[in-house]
Amino acid sequence: MGKNFAIIGCAGFVAPRHLKAIKDTGSNLIAAMDKSDSVGILDKFFDNVHFFTEFERFDRHAEKLKRLGDKNKINYVSICSPNYLHDSHIRFALRIGADAICEKPLVINPWNLSSLEKLEEETGKRVYTVLQLRLHPALKKLKESVEKSSKKYDVDLTYITPRGKWYEYSWKGDSSKSGGLATNIGIHFFDMLIWIFGKVIKQEVHYSDKNKIGGYFELEKARVKWFLSIDKKDLPKDSATPSFRSIKIDGTELEFSDVFSDLHTEVYKEILKGNGCGIKEAKPCIELANQIRQAKPLIKEEKNVHPFLLDSSGQSQK
Repeated sequence: MGKNFAIIGCAGFVAPRHLKAIKDTGSNLIAAMDKSDSVGILDKFFDNVHFFTEFERFDRHAEKLKRLGDKNKINYVSICSPNYLHDSHIRFALRIGADAICEKPLVINPWNLSSLEKLEEETGKRVYTVLQLRLHPALKKLKESVEKSSKKYDVDLTYITPRGKWYEYSWKGDSSKSGGLATNIGIHFFDMLIWIFGKVIKQEVHYSDKNKIGGYFELEKARVKWFLSIDKKDLPKDSATPSFRSIKIDGTELEFSDVFSDLHTEVYKEILKGNGCGIKEAKPCIELANQIRQAKPLIKEEKNVHPFLLDSSGQSQK
């Protein structure tokens, strides 16, 4: 019999990937919560879900199920809510006796992780996060290759994913709620690079505003130039797609687009087997994103800031 799931944030962009993963792993979605009631997507996957638009009523329902025995209780809570609510919703999941499966970032501020670790110990439940790029076959192969090598690689990361005016007025445009661009759209790539090339040695931010941010960080086995943008003016003129993602390693493009959308299901399979990434795995990229958020940019005004050019030694050009 499949495990019982609840989901928080089922009207959001990433929720369908979680719903698909719950369905594809033979699990049961028995409760859902979102302050928006535009959740018709639920019917594509499950047609008998208790739905709530108020967290308090959702909380009461979850507590009731907990007291009805193992057959009825929620085993996992999938968290797709805004970033600044993750910490609270993770604590809710553990409190009702469920494991938490939380979208990125696990938390915005790294100092919140220690309290979650203590709560894991107190409840005996687990906090999982979705770092799906670690399961991509091409990236796993690259990691194996890097581990066998003694060289230091040069990496160029560019991710341009245009957003409209709504972004600025939503929680995503508020850095205190989203963590800013580095946290909201960059953290998966930061985790991937740290996972492949080792721990962070140093970092610097070259330029930052509400629409774009970029700079340089050095890992044990890589020198990384990076640029993130939600400004459509930064798209290559010949771009045939509405967004642009590029990772070059020593000048060679890394191709990992295939199976990208199905990796959430693979994450769920690992978690249900007792594996999966947790607080320990998520901590380095959360710490890096926080350092980037606190850093003072070296370039004060936008003057052709993309791409961020570094000299061969990995130092920023002045």
